[in-house]
Amino acid sequence: MTLSPMTQTNIAVIGAGPAGLMAAEAAAGPGRSVTVFDAMPSAGRKLLMAGRGGLNLTHSEPFERFVTRYGTATGALMPMLESFPPEALRRWAADLGIETFVGSSGRVFPLGLKASPLLRAWLARLGRAGVRLVARRRWDGFTAEGALRFRDPAGAEHLVRADAAVLALGGASWARLGSDGAWARLDVPLAPFRAANCGFAIAWPAEFTQRHAGTPLKNIALSLGGTRVRGEAVVAGYGIEGGAVYALGAIPHEALALTGAARLLLDLKPDLTLGDLTVRLERPRRGASLASFLRKAANLPPIAAALLRAVRPEVMNGAPGQVAAALKALPLDLIGTAPIDRAISTAGGVRWQALGPDLQLAAHPGVFLAGEMLDWEAPTGGYLLQACFATGRWAGAAAAQHVIQRELNGF
Repeated sequence: MTLSPMTQTNIAVIGAGPAGLMAAEAAAGPGRSVTVFDAMPSAGRKLLMAGRGGLNLTHSEPFERFVTRYGTATGALMPMLESFPPEALRRWAADLGIETFVGSSGRVFPLGLKASPLLRAWLARLGRAGVRLVARRRWDGFTAEGALRFRDPAGAEHLVRADAAVLALGGASWARLGSDGAWARLDVPLAPFRAANCGFAIAWPAEFTQRHAGTPLKNIALSLGGTRVRGEAVVAGYGIEGGAVYALGAIPHEALALTGAARLLLDLKPDLTLGDLTVRLERPRRGASLASFLRKAANLPPIAAALLRAVRPEVMNGAPGQVAAALKALPLDLIGTAPIDRAISTAGGVRWQALGPDLQLAAHPGVFLAGEMLDWEAPTGGYLLQACFATGRWAGAAAAQHVIQRELNGF
């Protein structure tokens, strides 16, 4: 192992994802040096991955409703979200030359539905502000004297002395993009990581998964624990995934944690009442297969008959009312979650009581946290990125203020 000389920076930001880059932008200012370190070869890799789905930046719903999407973390996140709400995020993107639009679901996207133009413009602006980006530097904790320790791919150690640091190291999903949760060895109170915005395992019959894995379920509704959501999902080889599944939030996780199982009810025809669907299925079948009959009578895709066969085979030849009731409430028994690394995001992280109101770690003065490292979760729909941007901005501004105060005090 080789040791490089100690380098200096006013503010070190560790993690070049949305939270880290926003922290760097908020921390930059005249006379302050800001350096962003990241273990990956380039910045914003998870942001670019989000761009494959159009880059859902935020959501346009009323702010009072918006903030409730963060569940038990709403109170802790409120000051950051109020300081940088969805409207401010859209103005920020516009200042980068990226115009946004509101989709039919209320979600907000860049006009080009891509992340790369935004990231390029953002990195260019950070460069003009004097922010330096150092790639291929994996953070390895603190020295006894409080310096930041990094290692490069060759194993050489690099020490950095900073007046303040912002840790924006992400959660524990998508390790190949840089969020591996290895930082969780920090000596601070942590809520255990678990998959969030993820699929759930179902014990499908083997023949069903062989033929139907990857089939979309469009215009459906899912219900669990008194909560009902509309949207789309996908039949996966291991179970079910997709936007409607993620929109249920923590409810399936809580049910699984309590009993080890949860029953999800799938409504394949949410725009029709049970009575209306029953009337349609009372039409003469005239020897047609069930899949063909359901398509002609109720405009249902072939996956509807396949799901009936897999989940409720006893009603396949039942009365129209029985078939309609099954199609309106197909029981899908969840037996677990998808692996954490397949999750869009993770719940858990540093508990709020370990932080001050400025997101400074009580056990490490001058060290601030942002993004998915914090113990919060939210469904997809723009809520994830909004909180990452907002907490990054808050932590970066707090780090800059910490440096200014040190200078005023003669440190």
